Amino acid sequence: MFMRMIYDEKLAQAAYLIGCQRTGEAIVIDPERDVDRYIDLAAENGLKIVATAETHIHADFVSGSRELAERVGARVYVSDEGDADWKYQWLDRKVGGESYDYKLLKDDDTFRVGNIGFRAIHTPGHTPEHMVFLVTDHGAGANEPIGMATGDFVFVGDLGRPDLLETAAGQAGAMEPSARRLYKTLRKLDDIPDFVQVWPAHGAGSACGKALGAVPMSTIGYEKRFNPAINAGRTEQGFVDFILTGQPEPPLYFANMKRDNKIGPPVLGRLPIPPRNGVDVLRELDGRKVAIIDTRSWDAFRAGHVPGSLSFPMTRSFNTDAGSMVRDTDEIYLIIEENQLEEAVRDLIRVGLDHIRGWFDPADVRQYADTAHTLAVIEEVSVEQAIGLVESKQVQVLDVRRATEFAGGHLPNATNVAHTRLAARMDEVPRNSRLLVNCRSGARSARATAFLKREGLDVINLKGGMIAWEKTAATVEH
Repeated sequence: MFMRMIYDEKLAQAAYLIGCQRTGEAIVIDPERDVDRYIDLAAENGLKIVATAETHIHADFVSGSRELAERVGARVYVSDEGDADWKYQWLDRKVGGESYDYKLLKDDDTFRVGNIGFRAIHTPGHTPEHMVFLVTDHGAGANEPIGMATGDFVFVGDLGRPDLLETAAGQAGAMEPSARRLYKTLRKLDDIPDFVQVWPAHGAGSACGKALGAVPMSTIGYEKRFNPAINAGRTEQGFVDFILTGQPEPPLYFANMKRDNKIGPPVLGRLPIPPRNGVDVLRELDGRKVAIIDTRSWDAFRAGHVPGSLSFPMTRSFNTDAGSMVRDTDEIYLIIEENQLEEAVRDLIRVGLDHIRGWFDPADVRQYADTAHTLAVIEEVSVEQAIGLVESKQVQVLDVRRATEFAGGHLPNATNVAHTRLAARMDEVPRNSRLLVNCRSGARSARATAFLKREGLDVINLKGGMIAWEKTAATVEH
C-alpha cells in the first residue's frame, strides 16, 4: 500500500493519496481544488487516481472531488447520511450533461480501490453527514485496518467543533444538539483497535477546532488516553460545556464553502493564469468596486498604496484574510512579485475566490502617482502616542482579536470584533470618531485597518498591538 499526506500549511488541511501498488490504482480522500498536485504525485509513484472520497461537506476549503471526477474520471464516494439539507447536489450535474460515476455511502458500507479496503463509519457531530474511513491493506494480507481517515471527527489532541452549523452556516440553535450528537459518536471509538492510526483532515492552525496538535498523525489508543476533548466526555454535560467553550470565530468564507461544496464547486479545468497589467490599467481601477489585493509588506503598504487596496502579505494567513474580507463575487487584481503569483492564485481558488482578473508588479505602485492620481496612506502610532489618544478620548478602540483573547485583557473601553468576521459585523464598529485598531502584535489589525479604510472609516493602526501595550504597563481592562 502507498500512502502520502498532502498538506496545505496555510489552511492546515490534509488530503490523503492512498494507492494499491499492485494494481496501480489510487484514491484521494478530502482533496483540495487544485488537483494537479495529486495527479502528478500519483504519476510519480506509478499510480493512477481512479477514485475520490470526502469525509463530509467541508467548510474551510473548496473540495476537489468534482474537479477530479471531471479531470480523470474518478469515481466519487460521499456520504448519504444526514437529513435532506446535507446531501451532495452536484453528482448528477456533470459538465456537458449526464451524471458522474459515484456511490453514496451509508454507515458500515465498504468499497475497494485495488486491494485496499475502505469501510465508512457514520460519525455525526461536526456535521450531520460526517463519516470516517477505516483503511485495510488486503494486498498485504491484513484483516484489520492500519489507519482511519478521520476527517473533522478526531484530530491530534482535539475533536472537530460542533458549533459551525450555527456560527458559520447560520443555523440558529444547532450547536448544542450537534455537541450532544458528537458525544454519542465518541462511543464508536470503543470498537476500533487502539493500534489504528489517526489520519486527520487538519492540524494546528485550523479553525475547525480550538486546540489541534502540530503532530501530523496519532493512534486511536493515544487519543483515547490523552486527547482533552475525548477525556472531557466522561459526562455528557461536561463534554458539551467543554467542546463549545473557547472555539475561535470562524472565518467569514466558511458559509460560502458549505454552500459551494454542497451544490457543486465551479469546475476550473486548469489553474487560472491571470494576465500581467501595467500602471495605466492600475490607475483606471476603483478600489471600492474591485478587490485590489496588495501583497507588499505592511510598512510599504501604509506608506503609500492605491486607494481602496487591501493589505494581505503572503503570510500563512493570506487566504483566510482574503476569504474573510473579499466577496466571492468580487473581481480581483493582485499587486505581487511574479514568483509568488502561482502561490497566491492557488490560495485564492482554494477559498472560492475565482475571479482573478490580472496582476501588477509592485513597481507599478511607485509609478502610480501623477497629476490625477495620489497614493493613500494609513497612520500607525506607537503605544506612547496611543495612550495619549485614548486618555484624551480622541479615538475609539476596536480590538480585532478573537473573543477569547479579548477576554484575557484589552484596551480601555474597546469594542471587540474578530478580523475574520469584520465584514459581516460592520454595524458593531464605532463610527463616532477616529478608530484606533489593535490586535496582539499589529498584524491582524493592519489587515483590518486597510479594510476599514476601504469602507470609508478614519483609522489608525496600533504598532505592536497588545504585546507592546502591556510592556509599557499601560491600563488593561478585563
